[in-house]
Amino acid sequence: MLSRFAPQGLTRFRIIGLVAFALVAAILSACSSSAPASPTTAPAKPTDAAKPVTSPAAASSPAASSPAASPAASPAASPAASPAAAAPTGEKPLIRVGSTNFSEQIVLAELYGQVLEGNGYRIERKLNLGSREIVAPALESGQIDLYPEYLATMLAYVTKNDQLGTSDPNTTSTQLQAALNPRGMTLLDYAPAVDTNALVVTKETADRYGLKKTSDLVPQMSQLTLGGPPTCPDRPFCLPGYRDTYGLTFKDFKPLDTGGPITVSALESKQVDVAVLFSSDAVITARSFVLLEDDKHLQLADNVAPVARTSAMGAFANEIRSLTKNVSSALTTEALTELNRQVGIDRMDPKDAATAWLKSKRLIS
Repeated sequence: MLSRFAPQGLTRFRIIGLVAFALVAAILSACSSSAPASPTTAPAKPTDAAKPVTSPAAASSPAASSPAASPAASPAASPAASPAAAAPTGEKPLIRVGSTNFSEQIVLAELYGQVLEGNGYRIERKLNLGSREIVAPALESGQIDLYPEYLATMLAYVTKNDQLGTSDPNTTSTQLQAALNPRGMTLLDYAPAVDTNALVVTKETADRYGLKKTSDLVPQMSQLTLGGPPTCPDRPFCLPGYRDTYGLTFKDFKPLDTGGPITVSALESKQVDVAVLFSSDAVITARSFVLLEDDKHLQLADNVAPVARTSAMGAFANEIRSLTKNVSSALTTEALTELNRQVGIDRMDPKDAATAWLKSKRLIS
């Protein structure tokens, strides 16, 4: 094709020379265009801060365990327009949501499960499994992926040390995340809602013995029978805690249910004199029970908080944290007590109660 544009007087030799020169020039031009760009124009190296949290160690930082510093709530903390900071793509994982064996736990599991379900996650419900001694190992072994917990109580369970928790939820949540790291679990953001063990008596019993606070029970303890969860004798914030903190040794203990109707019935029918209920239980007000003040502060920061298997969240860890945080941020003790009233007294289905509350907060449509 080149001979088509050559002047008539060119010899074959000169034409060949021009062809060779053109080929050399083209090779040099190609090499120049593929040379490395100067340092000032090289693309920035992705930083670890922009990667999704996928390991227990990454989740143990204060930013990961404190509601105020949640990665999902602090966009300014990650590099702007970083490709690694973009929302993950692909199919969202199946999340198996579990709960222990009382109605508040089922409501909480529905709250956190439904907000994920409403945002494209497939949810498998494994509710009412049993006590913490069953559910916590199920999470660690991968039989479930997420369930609602209570900060100080979970900390005592994991560490076997009831001296670690405090009345401050920030401190307690930091301690708990550190304890969960080796187990491959992540503590998600906790709620303002608090639910602790509480000692309750009927108004008649309170009037008879002049009971207003827990320490008032000590002079009468040899005459009083305590009723509560079957696990109470082994729990640091139940019988052992009342013994060690208050010096309380009751005449007898009757194993009943976990803050449920059997315990309420036993208290009303005088089968027991003192009952262990939950401080957020609406039945306390509805039945005019007297909640005894925890005047020596045995109960610590038992704020509601979901716990998840870190590997189950994978690349979607930040989004799951953000969605569950939306629930936690809106969940006050008053709101939890009202949900307990709807389920425990009005006999509303826990799933329906959770749906109505989430819709009222515009967390699902």
